[in-house]
Amino acid sequence: MENNEIFELLLSKGNLKQDIFETTLKGFEGIKTLAMKFVEEYETKYADKNPRVNVSIINNTDFEFSFNFAGDMLVFLMHTNIFEFPRAHDVHKLPYVKEDLTRSYCGIINIYNFLADSYKYNRINDAGYLIGRIFINHENHYYVEGKHELGLQFNNFASKVLTEEVMTEIFNSAIKYAVNFDLLIPPYDNLKEISVMDILQIEVQSSTLKTAKRMGFKFQADRD
Repeated sequence: MENNEIFELLLSKGNLKQDIFETTLKGFEGIKTLAMKFVEEYETKYADKNPRVNVSIINNTDFEFSFNFAGDMLVFLMHTNIFEFPRAHDVHKLPYVKEDLTRSYCGIINIYNFLADSYKYNRINDAGYLIGRIFINHENHYYVEGKHELGLQFNNFASKVLTEEVMTEIFNSAIKYAVNFDLLIPPYDNLKEISVMDILQIEVQSSTLKTAKRMGFKFQADRD
């Protein structure tokens, strides 16, 4: 391959990745804007009526923000790299992708669910769950992979673009899923022994006792 061919390849792939990065960042910032509006609306309508239930947003970095509500936290994290769906993925069976392979390259926005207390009390061993991830290509078409309603409503990659309406639906579905994803009592045998170190670390609010939703259980989707 001569240098000119390499140059053309570099320009083609480089521009493609930059285009995808820009559409993904636009989507990420759109979701963050929706979260900010949600907080403003909640504070206007409900904060004074029920001050015990707080809703807030924290901008951690340019590519990460956390949304706190009713004891839960959703962390939205945009990956700065671009990925391609594996060749065995169903996306590659779509005529939309077969017509243009560049459409299979996407940016990713991950959605994690944590307990708000895990951050508040610095419980660094607590676990969070990836409840959804949004794939966005250079044409602003999107594909959502996730738990329950997050994965079922938003999987028409060939025909759907990431509009404000769609982002609102994804954001609201993530909240509903997290609220209904309850913290269950762990099995007794998992916690019947505790070390002196565990107790000492509990006292400084950095417990080595892992707390996570449905600890000791697996989702049906995970088993499948």
